[in-house]
Amino acid sequence: MPPKTPNLNAHIEAFHRLLQDECLSRFEFKTYGEAYEAVTEYISFYNERRIHSSLQDLTPNEFYLQNQKHLILTSTVRV
Repeated sequence: MPPKTPNLNAHIEAFHRLLQDECLSRFEFKTYGEAYEAVTEYISFYNERRIHSSLQDLTPNEFYLQNQKHLILTSTVRV
């Protein structure tokens, strides 16, 4: 793939935007440790409690576990 293709990293770019909007911009960190803890907690929230409409309103962990049992068809992912 050619470099700097807009859709090449669309999913991770969408995650980075959510991380910025829902976590990093909400706090003023005094130390690296505080920032690390907040990001770690957000990633846990994102994967275990935050529902995703593109995953049929499941969390990523729920979707992964259910998809291991039987294939779950998803709609087109909106990024």
